Amino acid sequence: MQSAVGSTPIHSRLKSNQLRCAMYNDKTADACRHLIERIFVVDDITEGGHEDKYLYRFRGHLRTLDSQQAYDDLAKALKPHNITPLFRKENDQQIILLVEGVVQPSKSNGWINLGLFVLTIISVMVTGAMYGLNVPFTDDPVQTMLNIIQGGWPFAISIIAILGAHESGHYLMGRRYGIQVSLPYFIPFPLSPLGTLGAFINMKEIPRNRRQLLDIGLAGPLAGIVVAIPVLYIGLKLSSLDALSATVPVGQYLQMEGNSLLYLVMKYLTFGRLLPEPVNFGPSGPVLYWIRYFFTGQPFPHGGLDVMLHPVAWAGWAGLLVTALNLIPAGQLDGGHVIYVLLGKERTQKLRPVIIFLLLALGFFWSGWWLWAAIIYFLGRYQAEPLDQITELDTKRKWLAILAIVVFILVFTPVPLIIVG
Repeated sequence: MQSAVGSTPIHSRLKSNQLRCAMYNDKTADACRHLIERIFVVDDITEGGHEDKYLYRFRGHLRTLDSQQAYDDLAKALKPHNITPLFRKENDQQIILLVEGVVQPSKSNGWINLGLFVLTIISVMVTGAMYGLNVPFTDDPVQTMLNIIQGGWPFAISIIAILGAHESGHYLMGRRYGIQVSLPYFIPFPLSPLGTLGAFINMKEIPRNRRQLLDIGLAGPLAGIVVAIPVLYIGLKLSSLDALSATVPVGQYLQMEGNSLLYLVMKYLTFGRLLPEPVNFGPSGPVLYWIRYFFTGQPFPHGGLDVMLHPVAWAGWAGLLVTALNLIPAGQLDGGHVIYVLLGKERTQKLRPVIIFLLLALGFFWSGWWLWAAIIYFLGRYQAEPLDQITELDTKRKWLAILAIVVFILVFTPVPLIIVG
């Protein structure tokens, strides 16, 4: 499942077909240098060569402490010359790179978004009906449709609300900063446990600085979990407790959702128990039992007590899982944006193999993590680097990034699905 905001590197988004290593003419070069010297004390200038991805590089330092405003002013002034400025830092020195081309966002076909949204509603409605009714399908097509609607709407509305809130958070925050983003692309996946693979939006322009990147990246998960928590609470109130099967018949299997810390707390607040509750904790005692079960899903609590999830609770649990997956601190996932703005490019790349190793280890208890490890290995090497990397995070956003890490710890589910049989 995915529900993220993605972008591609700056040079692949520029309108020009090729990066040339010289200005268009002396007049343009002089005009650009004059604009830069208004905001920047220039120590030296380097002209880009054939292997460089810039026209000119200016070393020095800004004349103002307001680097955010300085970038906005320079970008606006250089746009008529079809040039994009990049603010960079090397050690303690500030650098301005001039890159040929200006990003021209392509238009989206809203009918595609609408079509996928309708198909996803149908898909999750059918999935919800399978949970809500024992026999939703009959020989009468009209009655079957009514059964699907009756049994599927609680789950469908819940999961669409969570995913919609997540993507709306990305979309509205992007538009707030004047960045062109696509409408959400919902992904139908019929006859799956959730009926969907989630949703995503396409960021058609690059955020100007780390503050914008963090705000856009975090707006989705935070908005999604604000909806997921009450949905889960309502769903748990509609759910009931029952005993798990002591044995699994031959040819059948049992599937049970995994636990995050937040999910365990929500079940405890609702039922007053840590669920699933085993028949006994064995010789290791409750603490070691829960540590082992939380990270491995073993031993399966046959005959123990657990919550029989209402479809709304299943949607709420899925909302927590979606949030956790998107907050994995790697690549262009929302969590990748968070860790990038906090640690920078080099430290983030050093963290990547650690994340992959941990996912590979968890894959021995849930094989889905091997797929995620492969995705991060092949696609996680690219970061959504802002145009202006001189502007640092302010204190408020540093705390917001720390909050995102705390949320990730609370909603991360080491073993999302436990299957026995």
